[in-house]
Amino acid sequence: MTKEELSDVEEAQPPSEFHSPVLEMRKKPIVHPSAPAPLPKDYAFTFFDPNDPACQEILFDLHTTIPELFAIIRQWVPQVQHKIDVIGNEILKRGCHVNDRDGLTDMTLLHYACKAGAHGVGDPAAALRLSSQLIGLGADVSLRSRWTNMNALHYAAYFDVPELIRVLLKASKPRVLNSTCSDFHHGTALHIAASNLCLGAVKCLLEHGANPMVRNSRGQGPADVVPDPMDMSLDKAEAAMVAKELKQLLLDAVPLSCNLPKVTLPNYDNIPGNLMLTSLGLKLGDRVVLDDMKTGTLRFCGTTEFASGQWVGVELDEPEGKNDGSVGGVRYFICPPKLGIFAPVSKISKASDQAPSSVTSTPKTPRMDFSRVTGKNKKDKKDKALRKKSLSVGSLDREGLKIEIGDQVLVAGQKQGIVRFYGKTDFAPGYWFGVELDKPTGKHDGSVFGVRYFSCLPKHGVFAPPSRVQRTGGPKDSQSDSTLVKKVHQVTSCSSAVGSPGCCGLRCSPNCCLSAYLLLATGSPSRCLCFISAFSEN
Repeated sequence: MTKEELSDVEEAQPPSEFHSPVLEMRKKPIVHPSAPAPLPKDYAFTFFDPNDPACQEILFDLHTTIPELFAIIRQWVPQVQHKIDVIGNEILKRGCHVNDRDGLTDMTLLHYACKAGAHGVGDPAAALRLSSQLIGLGADVSLRSRWTNMNALHYAAYFDVPELIRVLLKASKPRVLNSTCSDFHHGTALHIAASNLCLGAVKCLLEHGANPMVRNSRGQGPADVVPDPMDMSLDKAEAAMVAKELKQLLLDAVPLSCNLPKVTLPNYDNIPGNLMLTSLGLKLGDRVVLDDMKTGTLRFCGTTEFASGQWVGVELDEPEGKNDGSVGGVRYFICPPKLGIFAPVSKISKASDQAPSSVTSTPKTPRMDFSRVTGKNKKDKKDKALRKKSLSVGSLDREGLKIEIGDQVLVAGQKQGIVRFYGKTDFAPGYWFGVELDKPTGKHDGSVFGVRYFSCLPKHGVFAPPSRVQRTGGPKDSQSDSTLVKKVHQVTSCSSAVGSPGCCGLRCSPNCCLSAYLLLATGSPSRCLCFISAFSEN
């Protein structure tokens, strides 16, 4: 134990009005030797189950030692962790000091209590009961485990238990809030929570004044350690959304006086891609030069799921790229493999030897250009005008996309269908496409929670953000006008607690239900991701 840890033990508050019901608590903490977990004779399982009568006899037997009880709470199974308060009380009954340590892990009871608050394996309510009791008995929040260098706040942040974070910060000294941990490159609790996508813990820490500008030994701030959504597979789309939201939350928490690049400032992401290109004298289909080296054709401009800020997608002339126009399962444009590449807007410039626009040329390989305009007869033009007029937003072109009601599209690079709706919805902020799929692989019939946006057969309807919709052809039929249905009534925001059975009418788990932190410019209410994912193609 280091000198700092010894001084922390000496600074520990004296026990308050709580008293051990069996043995008098020692005046000084010790480190208990390691021991195996006791199990009943001829027991069928390899772990201790406090709900089993035979195990209960061992648990409540005063001859069961403190090291043996520490061995029990080391078992990372729900049966044990959900009873952390019961086992912890048995340890205290045997005269254990509130700051005693397990000889194998060097963890205190408070460390174990914070770990047991993990959603799923643990029980936040039981962990909160034991933690409150330990703090009342004088548990030192600043003590660290020698093996992980983590204190109680670090454990609560790592396992995303905001309920415990509030109790710990109320009982701790101010220096604990931004204390660092060597096992996480000397990052703070905010770094630890951000690196594990613990949205609840991050929000709680920021509310209590955690510093979002502290940098770890690698020079990274909390926003820099958030996992990159681009590295996540399609089946982790929900985690990718959390990562993007979490990074924006941390960036917005940094004071603007820090001279951050403009791509990290609020509202920059809200500039439509077509306006960004216009300001640069460019348009989709133009020949561009990337980093003064690679040449290609501009195919995309706008915000993405894999990073904040404005990005351009370029189809290169040579196979020097990194993708086929899709990143992390999200398709932004179509091109052959190894010809697609993404870059910040500042990295491109217009090619001096501008060739005839590829919009009207016949390319060597199959290409898709959202700026393409095809000739239509007068009746088609009239139908298009009527469809545009029926939309309250006036146009579907918010991010350089030329997709209209009735157009054939590809959703998330996989599902084919026809656009039946475009506009704002009651279930999530921003603009959404409502698509009638060709096959029954959707999630509804065009209505969500009593609000009808369009009509289609059950399981044929799906909603998707513009970044996940790819135009593959013009109108397939003339039914688009009749299928566009205005919303019937309004739906109020979900008022249930996050993670509660009543949240958004769905039975959510705390890990999938998140209170969304939205950009200041949107002013939209919070929504839970389990609700959005239940009715949309994220």
